[in-house]
Amino acid sequence: MILTVTLNTALDITYRVRSLRPHASHRVSEVTERPGGKGLNVARVLAALGHEVTVTGFTGGATGRVVQDLLTATPAVVDALVPATGATRRTIAVVDELTGDTTQLNEPGPTITPAEWSAFQEAYEDLLASASTVALCGSLPPGVPVGAYAGLVRAARTAGVPVLLDTSGEALRRGVAARPDIIKPNADELAELTGSHDPLRATQDARRRGARTVVASLGRSGLLAVTPEGRWQATPPTRLHGNPTGAGDAAVAGLLSGLVERLPWPDRLTRATALSAASVVAPVAGEFDRRAYEELLGRVAVTGEVTAA
Repeated sequence: MILTVTLNTALDITYRVRSLRPHASHRVSEVTERPGGKGLNVARVLAALGHEVTVTGFTGGATGRVVQDLLTATPAVVDALVPATGATRRTIAVVDELTGDTTQLNEPGPTITPAEWSAFQEAYEDLLASASTVALCGSLPPGVPVGAYAGLVRAARTAGVPVLLDTSGEALRRGVAARPDIIKPNADELAELTGSHDPLRATQDARRRGARTVVASLGRSGLLAVTPEGRWQATPPTRLHGNPTGAGDAAVAGLLSGLVERLPWPDRLTRATALSAASVVAPVAGEFDRRAYEELLGRVAVTGEVTAA
């Protein structure tokens, strides 16, 4: 079982409009609702790839009940969310059909009490006992300690479970120091962590800070991985237009599935890059266009070398 952690779960609401204009009223042509937050997006992509996934994090209020109802209808995804008194947040994506651009509005999330945080930690450690790997994803809701991911990384390492960390800011900085197996920042998050805007130098610096492997999302330039076995870059053959929300989450799903299937790193990066690109043309985060994915698999270019890095 793959375990994904989304401490700040959400109900993702996507509106499609003909053309998004400031200071104007808009007629919405389509509305979709999906369980959201990075780890839930990752879980839905993994399930579509045929993997069994358990999701945990916090859920609360009427919005949280909607999220759980939607999860119930998702095959191969097990709901192990922990109750919170505050209401689960909503995220609003507005897709401009004319340009393909997406505007994102993210609520902060409920305030988590110390008792709720303790209850989550106990549930998390119980779930680790049957996990093959774990992904810690997304922002921290108010009330959760800024060093939370560092503690969750250490718990996974103690349990012997490989752990991937996908967050940003101070939560990433502290989490890296706990020595996760993989981190997956984007270019901005990596630069904020290391102070370097050179991707290769920054990934190497992030490894020195504690990450065993760094896989950096470089937008249209694909993924750059610096690992103990070597370093590689995977580049998509073309730029696809659509909704980029969730593209990084699809890449994480590709990395996790490749890890549990014991694929070599070039194959993991090929899968992650193809999934990321194919998710852009899907209507909502947490999904991917299967036809585009299968077509892209044979066209992703991977360069690099085995090293003693």
